[in-house]
Amino acid sequence: MSAEPRPARRWIAAARESDAAITDAVVAPILVGVGRGWWIALALTLPFVLLTLVAVAWLFWRGVGVWGINTTVVWGFAIANYVWWIGIGNAGTLISSMLLLTRQHWRASINRFAEAMTLFAVSIAGLFPILHLGRPIYAYWLAPYPNTMGLWPQWRSALVWDFWAIVSYLLFSLLFWYVGLIPDLATMRDRADSRGARLFYGTLALGWRGSARHWRRLGTLHTTLAALAVPLVCSVHSIVGLDFAASLMPGWQESLFPPYFVVGAMYSGFAMVVVLAILVRWGLRLQALITVNHFEVMGRVMLMASLVMGLSYATEWFMAWYGGRPDERRLVAYEFLGDYALLFWAMLACNVVVPQALWLRRLRRSIPAMLAISLVINVGMWLERILITWTTLSHGYAASLWRVFRPTFWDWSFLIGPLGLFAFFFLLFVRVVPAVSMHELRELAHREGAA
Repeated sequence: MSAEPRPARRWIAAARESDAAITDAVVAPILVGVGRGWWIALALTLPFVLLTLVAVAWLFWRGVGVWGINTTVVWGFAIANYVWWIGIGNAGTLISSMLLLTRQHWRASINRFAEAMTLFAVSIAGLFPILHLGRPIYAYWLAPYPNTMGLWPQWRSALVWDFWAIVSYLLFSLLFWYVGLIPDLATMRDRADSRGARLFYGTLALGWRGSARHWRRLGTLHTTLAALAVPLVCSVHSIVGLDFAASLMPGWQESLFPPYFVVGAMYSGFAMVVVLAILVRWGLRLQALITVNHFEVMGRVMLMASLVMGLSYATEWFMAWYGGRPDERRLVAYEFLGDYALLFWAMLACNVVVPQALWLRRLRRSIPAMLAISLVINVGMWLERILITWTTLSHGYAASLWRVFRPTFWDWSFLIGPLGLFAFFFLLFVRVVPAVSMHELRELAHREGAA
């Protein structure tokens, strides 16, 4: 029996197969307008932006004592939020670069806003180590610079590692995103009606003319940057994992942490990309360019990541038992039965159990189901980050120092507020910059048409 033939147009609906139709669909929200819905969404994010600013101002005024940290649990929401946001930020460039190198052409519909997600998430993540310092006016001490007092950073400090990880990754991600954006900026320049818009997009397009030489050099540069991005992304979140693994605390002395954190970053990042893809698809009316096939293939990736995460959790428990150290065994028992047991079981359900529904092709192709599962995964990954911090610090070596973390209003403010800030940045992005890559989609349309 012959195999069922693959559809000629899998990633772009036939209604948008021409170059002009693709360009019109992407450019319209910027040059024509996005309607009342965009303004309503922007207005809804403003209270969260204000909450973030107020929380930061109150923290600077009163100090870190406004949080629920205590003499034992000295890391709280700030560090957990940092790890969670940097994980989401790592995924955008990792997804785009790996899919480019493996020639997965379906990336054309999601890579642009996934890379923008990286820029916003890493920028937000970079705030938390500074806020956590307690004396943020001295944040510049993290950078090694010649000075008359001979003050150099403590290279054994995880804060210094984080500083270089964030700065190098943010600058590289910005360059990688901008290089892929240049041809579309030239398209916006040529289609803009006002002189100001032509000047704005023309300046950013750097004189792009679309010649064969330009395309050749762009392709070479973009591929080279993608090859550099993969090891950089892996090193960045490995460094974040080493923030914990390089310590002497029970539960953190794990050689598994660096690769485990990289997979976790890809996991939460793909879940966030699915959420953003659904919103972009609906809000900008790009159903013909972001099809259900995109969600199916991303569902497969998330399913694979959930299995790896489950194996990682089991490996941690096994090594704690096999190592024979009483403190490690006590910590595992505390995870399952201690003060945070309810959150721990919820984390396992969100990260391991619920995603198993993605074995069903019908659910992978269901937009509501993918949205619900992706949101659950992101909640589970945040719970993982906070529990990594809480369980070890609350249940260390000395029983006399065991404490429980009690979040305050300001802890929750630093979790909820940045979510609105991220949404605010993303709404501005889709209003100014093409949310999907026009030139890559046109190339993909030609490939599918030839097929």
